[in-house]
Amino acid sequence: MSTRLGFTGDVMLGRLVDESQRRRPVAAVWGDVLDRLRALDGLFVNLECCLSTGGRPWRRTERAFHFRADPEWAVPALERAGVDCCALANNHVLDFEVPALEDTLSHLEDAGIARAGAGRTRTDAFAPATLTVADLDVAFVSLTDNTPEYAATETSPGTARVEFDVDDEEGRAAVEGALERARARDPDLLVASLHWGPNMVETPPDSFRAFARWLVDEGVDVVHGHSAHVFQGVEVYRGRPVLYDTGDFVDDYAVDERLRNDRSFLFEVRLSRTGTPVELRLHPTEIEGCAVHEAGEEAAAWSRERLRARSAPFETTFERAGRGLVVDLDA
Repeated sequence: MSTRLGFTGDVMLGRLVDESQRRRPVAAVWGDVLDRLRALDGLFVNLECCLSTGGRPWRRTERAFHFRADPEWAVPALERAGVDCCALANNHVLDFEVPALEDTLSHLEDAGIARAGAGRTRTDAFAPATLTVADLDVAFVSLTDNTPEYAATETSPGTARVEFDVDDEEGRAAVEGALERARARDPDLLVASLHWGPNMVETPPDSFRAFARWLVDEGVDVVHGHSAHVFQGVEVYRGRPVLYDTGDFVDDYAVDERLRNDRSFLFEVRLSRTGTPVELRLHPTEIEGCAVHEAGEEAAAWSRERLRARSAPFETTFERAGRGLVVDLDA
């Protein structure tokens, strides 16, 4: 049997999602996708909010949005879905200042949910998460190029922030350091989770393509991208899946009727017994009522068509699998 790992785009549990969850069962936010999530051996998400009722909105610089969720329901919801690890390197983890970030770290630690990408110091923020999934050792690095003011220093909490440019020596050195710490654990699988680039962009820039390939050359087995709020193309480079952007998984955002940021996929990577990625399966999803659901026929067809088109520049070809798609990484 292969090991099955799930990767999602942004999981934003604040604002209207938070309000809705106060009136419904704790697992309602996962809709009819819950059983599929729980059937996975491991689940990795970008947590796009704080887990706290404390702190105060960030006012040191201009911020249009501030996201936080009540940990009384949000932590049990993450547990019910079987979330194993959260990427925290993003542009919302400090939305309610340091006390809410501290709460987030503590709540995840208490729940036994691994995290990477933000921490109490820069060293902590860049530290890889390490966890065991179905007898395989996984190392998980989380990085972002968003929101410079949220970057951690050696004396202040924040995010693992870098520039995703192979020609940027300082940024490349920081990533090399994080990867070296991850490889020192001798993991069976190394994941780099990247919150990169601007919103509502359908195509990654050439600099991100070069950086993703460099990461694979450095030993990364899965590149897990997010930030654009819409899914981007998939590349298979040296047999490794590069998910340039996994879009939005659950949130309360306004929907762009052309880009349909309410539609994406659960990205399922299947591994060999030794931890080598051998297959990528994409299960279409859509957001409705502040919850994620299995995509209906029309939405699934739309997403399949768009993913094929957005992946064409990478010469990635898909086979149909139910309402979703599958890619053989050994081909």
